[in-house]
Order: sequence, then structure tokens, then C-alpha cells
Amino acid sequence: MSTTWILVANASQAKLYANRGPKKGLELLKELDHPESREKGSNLVSDRPGHIQGHGNGHGSYVPPTDPKEHEADRFALELAREMEEGRTSNAYDRLIIAASSPFLGMLNGRLSNQVKGKLAESIEKDYTRMPVKELTGYLESHIFL
Repeated sequence: MSTTWILVANASQAKLYANRGPKKGLELLKELDHPESREKGSNLVSDRPGHIQGHGNGHGSYVPPTDPKEHEADRFALELAREMEEGRTSNAYDRLIIAASSPFLGMLNGRLSNQVKGKLAESIEKDYTRMPVKELTGYLESHIFL
């Protein structure tokens, strides 16, 4: 019997479900939380800017190349991609469906390996993280036999 993993995620939390065949429903495998993505950007960086030795007598200051919240979201995307890779290498699933919030879905897709992308059956651009399992099942019925 083939197993489908369903990853429901946004930049700060994710739920991983499994469907083990028709009429089997969704089984919650894991909940992952990344509270740093919910922090204010000012809480994610130090109080003082770093300094860069500039030319001349003026002082230079370092500006981070990316927004701190975006950096944390990317770190969480990498963590989820590693989770999907571990499942693939241990043959825990045959198909993968990902439902994630709009900007986070792009980050996550950018972090998935080609082998995991080969198992990706659907990408849904919606944030279902706060949805109860019964409602989620209704939304996913068109993508998988639950």
C-alpha cells in the first residue's frame, strides 16, 4: 500500500500527516514549530550594528543583506526540507503533497532536493495550519483519496 505524506506549513509552524491508502484518513505524524519566525524583526538582531572598516575617516556600519524574519523563515524551510529528505531516504512515503502559505511555499520549494521534488505530487498555495483535521480532509479530497 502506498503512503502519501501531506505537509501543511507556514513560516512559523508545520504539521506532517500521512495517508496510508483509500478510506484511511489523515494520521498526524509530527508537529514542527519555529517560534523565531513569529518574533519581531528587531528582536532577532543584536542591538548594535556591526562595523566595517571603511575608507577614509568615516565610520561604516553593517546592514544585514536579508530581513531577519525572512532569514528565520528560510531556516525553517531548510529544516522542513531535511525532514522530507529523511522520509524519502527511509522510504517512509511514496508521494508528497505540500500546502503552504504563498511566500513560504516558494522558499520551501527552493530548499527541496531534486529527489524529493520527484515525489511531489501537488503544491497547494494555501495556509491550512490552523484548520482542524476534518476540514483539512475535505479540502484535500480532490488531491488524494481519503
